[in-house]
Amino acid sequence: MRRAAKVDSNQPALVEAFRKMGCSVLIVAQLKQCCDIFVSKNLKTAAVEIKDGTLPPSKKMLTEGELKFAQTWKGMYFIVEDLSGVQLVVRNLES
Repeated sequence: MRRAAKVDSNQPALVEAFRKMGCSVLIVAQLKQCCDIFVSKNLKTAAVEIKDGTLPPSKKMLTEGELKFAQTWKGMYFIVEDLSGVQLVVRNLES
């Protein structure tokens, strides 16, 4: 039996921030070898991996599947730890 995917503690707050900034958010954290969410605004979409910025660097490393996804994804891809990361993604979606 497969266990539920572990979600970073800051994911709900960051998803809410994206939505308050007018973005659509699709949560796909349960998928293996993928990112945590897809964020869309102005007909542009970005793959976003969420990491908990309060953890030490060793706990924020990409898994093998996350790294493979990041290396092969041909669209916008971001790693977001906090609100400033959310703002960076939204600026890229708006430009």
